[in-house]
Amino acid sequence: MKKVMASVAALAACAGAAQAGGIDRSGQPIGVIFEKGNYVELSYGQINPSVTGNDLAIYGGRPTGSVADNHSLPGLALKYDFNDKLSGALIYDQAYGADILYDPTQSVMLGGTEAKVNSQGLTALLRYKFNENFSVHGGVRASKASGHVTLKGLAYGPAFNPTDPTTYRSLNGYAVDLADDWAAGYVIGAAYEKPEIALRVALTYFSKISHKFDSIETLPGGAAAAAGAATVAAITETDTPQAVNLDFQTGVAKDTLVFGSVRWVDWSAFQVAPSTFFGPTAGSLTDLEDTTTYTLGIGRRFNDNWSGSIFATWEPGGSKLVSPLAPTNGYKGIGIAAVYTRDNMKVTMGARYLRLGDADPETGTPDVARANMRDNTAVAVGVKVGFTF
Repeated sequence: MKKVMASVAALAACAGAAQAGGIDRSGQPIGVIFEKGNYVELSYGQINPSVTGNDLAIYGGRPTGSVADNHSLPGLALKYDFNDKLSGALIYDQAYGADILYDPTQSVMLGGTEAKVNSQGLTALLRYKFNENFSVHGGVRASKASGHVTLKGLAYGPAFNPTDPTTYRSLNGYAVDLADDWAAGYVIGAAYEKPEIALRVALTYFSKISHKFDSIETLPGGAAAAAGAATVAAITETDTPQAVNLDFQTGVAKDTLVFGSVRWVDWSAFQVAPSTFFGPTAGSLTDLEDTTTYTLGIGRRFNDNWSGSIFATWEPGGSKLVSPLAPTNGYKGIGIAAVYTRDNMKVTMGARYLRLGDADPETGTPDVARANMRDNTAVAVGVKVGFTF
């Protein structure tokens, strides 16, 4: 059964497709803290989204081009037992990211609009086992993030100015660079296990992490004249969102395991509002809805060396009116994984196919659809190599 449980690890290797073209990538896995004995693993995932669409017909219907670029997800984790009750883990991941660009030579509404978000995270956890059934875990998470956003195209001008109801201003040509910033938050959780049936239920809470970015804003024509400069230094305060992961697994027959997860992320609280052009009350570059992502699968041991799993994932979509910087709306997907175990080595390989929900990128106040993104997909593959010692 231990080898069957290993198949669940493949989810982390390809979880990055969870919001291809969006922000959430790794899913913040902490499963390494439950590995038996001392353990180290290295993982790598590759996500290949295909996210395309067209300006609405009333704006000419020109194509947006492929707006979401491929991206990779490296990971590293180490788990160590201090004694029978206390263990610790260090986990490196890239939880959040975005690489969006609307082709400036095609779409007239959004061409040149761009969003790049890079992040790196290091989580340090301790786990204390009260007995073979109950344990708690918690620790700190340090995060480094940076970003760049450009708003271009006819969809961004003029836009309503919430700070002065009598005026309008254009966002077309606005850009901001967010310099690297380190910040920290915390992680806390608990687990219940029943080893004789391979049962484990783990609940983990990730706090928000508050970043304060040194920023350079590039202002569009009218706003630049009013500010007396084309570029200005600013401060951008942004909280990466709080999240909750519920992970579970249980044996249901000899050499057979059912597993799954539920992940909730507080994206509605994620605001990016550089201080010069937006200020504390004038809106945000982002407008995202909270997400809840479900995974359910079954794993099977075939022999002493090989086990595998198949799983389905689902994230319900919200309103089809979405931010152009995150131009998808939920998804449905299916994945497979295989695990090869020999001596102290474990190799996990996984792949997942996702059908991304239809979405209509919007701008303006009130929201007005400018393009439609239809029939989009993503493919993710990953590999993970682990060793006990």
